[in-house]
Amino acid sequence: MTDLLSGAIVLLSVPLLLIGVLELAYYPLAVLAEVRRRRQPVFDSVLPLVSVIVPAYNEERVLASCVESIIAARYPRKEIILVDDGSTDRTLAVMRQFTYHPDVVALTQRNGGKASALNRGIRLARGEICCFVDADGVFTADTIGELLRGFDSASVGGVCGNDEPVNLDRQQTRLLALLTHATALVRRGLAQIGCLTIVSGNCGAFRRRVVEEVGGFETGTLGEDLELTWRVRAAGYRINFQPRAMVYAEVPSTVGGLWRQRIRWTRGLVQTARRHRDLLGSRRHGRLGPYLVYNLVTMLAVPPIQLFTLGLVLLLAVLDRLPSAPTVPALLLWIGLGAAAAHTLVAIALDRAWRDLRLLYILPAAAIFSVFSSVVTVRALWLEARNAPMRWNKLDRTGVRTRSTVS
Repeated sequence: MTDLLSGAIVLLSVPLLLIGVLELAYYPLAVLAEVRRRRQPVFDSVLPLVSVIVPAYNEERVLASCVESIIAARYPRKEIILVDDGSTDRTLAVMRQFTYHPDVVALTQRNGGKASALNRGIRLARGEICCFVDADGVFTADTIGELLRGFDSASVGGVCGNDEPVNLDRQQTRLLALLTHATALVRRGLAQIGCLTIVSGNCGAFRRRVVEEVGGFETGTLGEDLELTWRVRAAGYRINFQPRAMVYAEVPSTVGGLWRQRIRWTRGLVQTARRHRDLLGSRRHGRLGPYLVYNLVTMLAVPPIQLFTLGLVLLLAVLDRLPSAPTVPALLLWIGLGAAAAHTLVAIALDRAWRDLRLLYILPAAAIFSVFSSVVTVRALWLEARNAPMRWNKLDRTGVRTRSTVS
């Protein structure tokens, strides 16, 4: 029995190790993305009008900082469309404080969800480019201009910006700050091979004609930004990533908030994959189809395997049958921690976020976070299988701003 369990552990650990090896490909691709020169954006006009659309539901605590930062952005040709999605607090009142500005429009609607609010803003937009940002996002002076640099070809339909957590007032948010840099490294690499499949809802831009061509945001999904990006990819457009298009925003500051956010993200991925299953494995769009299969395996199949493997290890520990020699899972743990450290260091260097080196002490907690994420995935898959009710479950804002770089 013990030999059978040990054999199962080894067998299940092999695909985890192989995926870890494949992930190393992101490093040279990310470095290539950083050193490659971008061509000038391709536009019908020299400086296109940009419509910045901000959907908001009960965001009175953070909305003012968001709008003030967009107004202060150096890009001259912009309009700001604020959409209140039936808030029950003072969100609409905060919006109306900015209507004195000629570039700001504030409107309200009955609560219909984030996608509905975004579509309302798109219908009103006049800009050639639509930029979407969450109500807690704070632009830098160059965010809009850097996003536009990503439209370096007429074939580019959307550009994903970068984000940086600001509420670093507890250990969880500090770990998430490190993981955000790691995410940026992966997105750099994926953009280089034409496989980036997300324009993040908290910082991203699309050509308005492309959004209208594919029908706008889908209101029946939890991952409206992901689903729209897949549709834009299916229509034949590329997605770029601009790491210097920075938006400062909050990350979940409680375990419950993080749980709800990641459940929503995972269910959104499942729903998007179901809607666009014809893309999976298809070679019509080059590398995209095969990559989507790989992505779904790593995001949805690997987490249950990790949990099952961990369960077998714990069972052997309870039976006092753990081998004295290092087991494959133990080796994977140490290799994983080493790889995470290397990944994070390279990611911080590429983002030039040297101040975040002071947060490296929290990196070992990534092992706990990995188990947490696997549990989230299993729970999300169970909720999808049961067709459980869908909720936006937006974050409870703290209004914390601890980054001295926020400006």
